[in-house]
Amino acid sequence: MMTRAEVTELIVARKIDKKLSWAEIAKTVGQSKEWSTAALLGQMTLTEEQARAVGKLLDLPDDAVLQLQVVPYKGSLPTAVPTDPLIYRFYELVNVYGTTFKELIHEEFGDGIMSAIDFKMDLSREADPKGDRVQIVMSGKFLPYKTY
Repeated sequence: MMTRAEVTELIVARKIDKKLSWAEIAKTVGQSKEWSTAALLGQMTLTEEQARAVGKLLDLPDDAVLQLQVVPYKGSLPTAVPTDPLIYRFYELVNVYGTTFKELIHEEFGDGIMSAIDFKMDLSREADPKGDRVQIVMSGKFLPYKTY
């Protein structure tokens, strides 16, 4: 049986070989490009139907299709500070603005967290004459801490 990491590597390789975009693959999955990409990079679980459709599109072996249906170990980043420049900028963003997010969420909603489970995201390009911008909209359900 292939490991989840091997399945992810194979998916990325087949995506490149077939000259497909994540958005094109997401159409086969039937979900957003953001969720589908996370799933195919090993962070979400596909249904049998979704896994078979992706398997057919990417010519994946049966054990890879099965692995896509297994609940993954979530959290793909190492515990040390990431060195990839793009991922590091998100780390930096949380380091700089994390306390601001926390304060403003608590002020607006109370003591709780934003869910990464009941969550959606939209990533798009925003044209700008000074250089295009990356626009990321994240929406997570507020989960208040309960007293007991």
